Amino acid sequence: MLQSMTGFATATRELEGASLTIELRSVNSRFLDVAFRVPDDLRAAEPNLRDQITATLARGKVDCRLQYAIDPAQTLPARLDDRALERLVALSTQVTRALPEARPLAVADVLAWPGVMTGRGDAFDALRAAAPELMQEALHDLIASRAREGARLGAMIRERTDQMRTGLAAIAPLIPQSVTAWQARLGERLREALAGAEEDRIRQEVALFGVKIDVAEEFSRLAVHLDEIDRLCSAGTDPATDGPRSTMRVRSQPVGKRLDFLMQELNRETNTLGSKSVSRDISNGVIDFKVLIEQMREQVQNLE
Repeated sequence: MLQSMTGFATATRELEGASLTIELRSVNSRFLDVAFRVPDDLRAAEPNLRDQITATLARGKVDCRLQYAIDPAQTLPARLDDRALERLVALSTQVTRALPEARPLAVADVLAWPGVMTGRGDAFDALRAAAPELMQEALHDLIASRAREGARLGAMIRERTDQMRTGLAAIAPLIPQSVTAWQARLGERLREALAGAEEDRIRQEVALFGVKIDVAEEFSRLAVHLDEIDRLCSAGTDPATDGPRSTMRVRSQPVGKRLDFLMQELNRETNTLGSKSVSRDISNGVIDFKVLIEQMREQVQNLE
């Protein structure tokens, strides 16, 4: 499946007295680079969530953000941890002694201090338990977003390959007559420069030059590369992006690097074609090909 590395998805799960949101953003990157922004209370869920991402995506810089909210109107069993409170008071006293002008801790500061409040473990346990399923939902939407963008990029690339085929078809009939005319001019110049030389020798030199400027091989390779690009860009839609979220598939082999290699090959064959050009029309066609290849290459950089 052709996927862009650019995508966005968000998923929210409402629980009793709390809610959890996972937001995924991805952009292009040579490799898979995953960064997390997770509250300390949910940090224990990060390794499992990271495994889900790496098992699903192959390339891209992915930013994952987890947010939670606890309904203040919901009565949650909570109490102070006396030992944690004593340690906090001792530390606060030590700081105040060293820095008399320091602002003392407010009640809200104390209640928000990690470890001071206990009894909310059930709520956070529920949030951590819901995180993997919510991540699957977010990944499903992210893949769908990347697939839609990939389909648009694939259509644009196929449009450029069609233009290249049209250009090749336009200059193909020009090549034999251009080569013949160039050989004739070369023969005349050789006769003038090598007055008295044997005619057979001149014909051999002209024929040898004709072999050197033959571009049949470059035309064949360009056609093969264009066919392969179209094949990769026309891959069928992965049903996992359209089906239920429970059918999340393991990542497929990315095609972005293969397409990038084909862009290099197209450029190489086009350069060779240009070096063998013997007419202005062919040279102009080669310039058009290089513009189309560069346009495709820029878009291929965004494909997984």
